[in-house]
Amino acid sequence: MFRTRPGKRRGSAVALLAAASLMLALSGCGVDPITPGDARGEAAGSDDKAGDGKAGAGTGAVDCGKVKCIALTFDAGPGKDTPHLLDVLKEKQVPATFFLLGKKHVDRHPEVVKRIADEGHEVANHTWTHRILTDLEAEEVRDELSRTQEAIEKITGRRPTLMRPPQGRTDGTVSEVSRELGLAQILWSVTAKDYSTTDSTLIRQRILDGAQGDGIILLHDIYDGTVPAVPGIIDELKRRGFTFVTVPQLLAPGQAVPGEVYRP
Repeated sequence: MFRTRPGKRRGSAVALLAAASLMLALSGCGVDPITPGDARGEAAGSDDKAGDGKAGAGTGAVDCGKVKCIALTFDAGPGKDTPHLLDVLKEKQVPATFFLLGKKHVDRHPEVVKRIADEGHEVANHTWTHRILTDLEAEEVRDELSRTQEAIEKITGRRPTLMRPPQGRTDGTVSEVSRELGLAQILWSVTAKDYSTTDSTLIRQRILDGAQGDGIILLHDIYDGTVPAVPGIIDELKRRGFTFVTVPQLLAPGQAVPGEVYRP
């Protein structure tokens, strides 16, 4: 399907649809997203460093203002395929950002959560039960996020500073609760919609069609077609001159500000 020119146009259409969906989710809610370039620009000339040197938060070797960076992120794990994914990332020396789901994931796979952190990846929050936060009252939003914060801290010794709202849906209430909990909101620029297919070739092509500098890739390490697609995604994007970074590295020397929304 994606091997012909019409297929490539269709792949581009998928990327455009994903971007349009994000715009729709944010429209009318008073949320003004910040791009990675803006985050870096605001910190230019300062002595600030992103992160605290733990779990992939370092900035040292990568200047995304000078090289073509892209952040690989995974939602809703860990799951049965996450250990293999970590093997792939270690072999290819690629850092990633994992937005972890609490119930039936963090609580069932604590050893995998610890491994993610120990191997230098960024550990982030994707709520406790994946409820749509814009449908909830403030206290319910707080419960969804704080339970996952506590579960991750218990395992890794560190509370996440980043979160991703399910379906990218946020509003003023979600932003305010996120600010209270010390969480910046991270959206994305390209997704393979891997929840709708097990075709690894299709997943790979959708990501490659939408990849861009300062981009944030959204995948899920809980679906059968996703992890097999990752080696090909990494190899091709490296061939195109991309440098893989965690989300904090993408924003450095800026820091993700709690409550704010970041999107390429």
